[in-house]
Amino acid sequence: MKEDNEHVQRTIQEQNGQSRREFILTSALAVAGAGAAGILNPARAFGGESKYPSVQENGPYPTEGMAAYSETGPLKLMQFQRRALGAKDVAIKIHYCGVCHSDIHTIHGDWGKIQYPQIVGHELGGEVVAVGSSVSKFNVGSRVGVGTMVDSCRHCPECLRGSENYCENGNTQTYGSKDRDGSITQGGYSKFVVVDEDFVLSIPDSIDLAEAGPLLCAGITTYSPLRHWSVAPGKKVAIVGLGGLGHLAVQLAAAMGAEVTVITTFPDKVEDARRFGAKDVLINKDGADFSKYKRAFDFILGTIPYQHDLDRFIPILKRDATLCRVGVGKLTTPNEYGQMTTVLSRTSLAGSNTGGIRQTQEMLSFCALNKIKPQITKISMNEIDEAWLKVVAKKARYRFVIDMKA
Repeated sequence: MKEDNEHVQRTIQEQNGQSRREFILTSALAVAGAGAAGILNPARAFGGESKYPSVQENGPYPTEGMAAYSETGPLKLMQFQRRALGAKDVAIKIHYCGVCHSDIHTIHGDWGKIQYPQIVGHELGGEVVAVGSSVSKFNVGSRVGVGTMVDSCRHCPECLRGSENYCENGNTQTYGSKDRDGSITQGGYSKFVVVDEDFVLSIPDSIDLAEAGPLLCAGITTYSPLRHWSVAPGKKVAIVGLGGLGHLAVQLAAAMGAEVTVITTFPDKVEDARRFGAKDVLINKDGADFSKYKRAFDFILGTIPYQHDLDRFIPILKRDATLCRVGVGKLTTPNEYGQMTTVLSRTSLAGSNTGGIRQTQEMLSFCALNKIKPQITKISMNEIDEAWLKVVAKKARYRFVIDMKA
C-alpha cells in the first residue's frame, strides 16, 4: 500500500507525463473500477415504488424530498419533478446524502436570500438507473456521486482548465441555482436526480456508498487547498477545527506525508484527532499560550465556520507561509485580524472553494488508495431537523448522512 501511495504521489506531481485525465481514469480503474456496469430491474432501481417510471422512459421523473419553506421551521416532504433526460444526462437513484453545514447556512439565510421551497444537500451517493442517448461515461448500474456543482459555462478559461468551481460566469450549484430550464435546482435531500454526465463522479468500489457523499464536499474542500499549497512529507501542517471538514483534512494531510497538528476548542476530541492521524493537539481556549509554536507551521487550514480570532493563528505560521480558510459562516459576521499580523513575517491569508470535477475524481482515487473515509452517523429523512440542531450545537461526530431507505 505504501508503494502504491508513493506511486500515486509521483504521478500527481509529474508535469510533462501522463495527463490528469489519464491519471484519474487509470488510477480509479486500478484501485476499484470506474463503476460496475449492469442492467437493473426497473422496479428494484426505484425501490419498487409504483409512482416512479421505469428506466426505459425519458422523464420528466416524479420524485420527492425534504424541503424548507422558510428560514425557520421543520423541513417538509415535497413532491416535485426532475427534468426529462437530455442526450448527456444521467438519471440517478439517490441512496445517501450527507448533511453539510452549508445546507443549514443556506436555509437560514446566512449567505443571502433564497427562493423557497428549497431542497438542499450536495453530498449525493447513488446508482445510475437511466442514461441519455449520448452518455459515454456511465452505464445503468454505475455507482456514482454528485457534489456541489451540476453545470457550468464550459467555455471560460477556468472551465477549460478543469476548475469549474471557479467558473467566471458562475457555475450551477446542486441546489439554489438557476438551472438550464430556468428552474431553481433542488438538492440531494431527495430520492432521485438528473445530472449532466460531466458533473457526475465515479465512486470506486472500495469506498462505501454511504461514506462517498461527504468526500464530494468536505473531502474536496480540504483536499484542494492541501494540494494547491503543496502539502507533502517534511511539511508541518495545522488543521484548525475538528468537525465535518477538519476530520477529513487531518486524514488527507497525514496521508500526504505531513506532520499534522490539530487545533480545537474541544478537549474530548484529542483522542479522535490522534486516531485520524494528528501527531499533536492544541486546545484553543481563552488564555491559551501558543508562543512556543511561533513560526512553526508551513501551512494552516482553517475549517471553523464561526467568527474567531485569526490573530491567534497567523503568528504560528513560518515566514512566507499561508493560512487558508475554507470554513464560512454568517456573512454578516466577518473575521478580522490586526494590520501588523501578516506584515511581520510576510505571511498570507487566503481562501479556497471546493475543487473542479477532475480534481474531485482524483481525490476519490486518493481516498480509496489510502483508506480515507468520513466518520458518519446514518439518519432517516424524518431525523434531519434533529441532526441540524446537533450540527449547530457542534455535537456532530462527524457527518450525518441521510439513508433514503431508512
